[in-house]
Amino acid sequence: MEGLNLGAGMVFALLMAGCAPKSDVPPVRNVPPPLSIYGSTATIEIAPVLVAAGNRGVAEVTVRNGGIADLVGAAGADLATHAETQALRYSVDHPDIRIILTVTEGRYRIVARRSAGIRALGDLKGKRIATLTSTSAGYFLAKMLGTAGLCLGDVVPVRVSPLEEMPAALARGDVDAVAVWEPHAGTAALALGPDSVEFPGDGVYRERFNLNTRAASLSDPVKRKAIVRFVREIVDVSAAIGHDAAEARALAAESAGFSPAAVARAWPTLAFPAALPADLPDVLSEEEHWLAGQEGRAPRSRAELNSLIDPSVLAEALALEPPISAVRH
Repeated sequence: MEGLNLGAGMVFALLMAGCAPKSDVPPVRNVPPPLSIYGSTATIEIAPVLVAAGNRGVAEVTVRNGGIADLVGAAGADLATHAETQALRYSVDHPDIRIILTVTEGRYRIVARRSAGIRALGDLKGKRIATLTSTSAGYFLAKMLGTAGLCLGDVVPVRVSPLEEMPAALARGDVDAVAVWEPHAGTAALALGPDSVEFPGDGVYRERFNLNTRAASLSDPVKRKAIVRFVREIVDVSAAIGHDAAEARALAAESAGFSPAAVARAWPTLAFPAALPADLPDVLSEEEHWLAGQEGRAPRSRAELNSLIDPSVLAEALALEPPISAVRH
């Protein structure tokens, strides 16, 4: 009888559970898979990614310091930010790298010491210039020197590490000029004061700080959906930054360890298009020839370079409705 009573009780409980209001049953949520992003957290350019990563409505996003090397290495990143130079460099051995969005565009400048006898770009010949020759800064310097009929072989590139030491090295006279991204160039100009002479790269070069992934990630429907949603979030964030940049600037300063004043000075040199600029194929083609010469290899064809750009992700992101950046943590 006890077994019979127990069975009846279980049946009754099950019947009651079946009669429970549907609102008491937790809904099954379509939670996107987490995304792992590696990018230089010591840059201001990454600001829109930092803001987007903190918003609800997207996958759980983890942003770590790094770059494209983590996209193709053991870290197995889903996404990586980097200037276009590194996408070109790494895609030689990893042709499945894809550029899916230009997050930020940055204007560079050369800052030099007047007391070193520098008044014009041609005066840089034979001078010691702090830069990173294998990066966008090195390409920028080469482009700028080219406007004066010079090349990298006509100057003495000096690697100063960490980058934060470049302004002090310039002020001490260890180097005669710096060619690097912001806010380091601006800080160098501030350190020199009236002894500073600047050569802006407007019309010569602008950095394309891109969001990159791999073809394998885009071929995974579940992973692709999360990536598309995150790209849409960056698009929405970038539009909001145009109206109120306070959060983005604060996150960039905190992430990189820059002072708010340094970020504020550098901010006007940046643009946040969240798009794929029409001239990106031209930039990749021109830069590829320079890199190929540096690396002693044949440059890739225009068709090969065009395959590195995948506009389909942005197109799908822009088609998402409604915008998903309305709710914040």
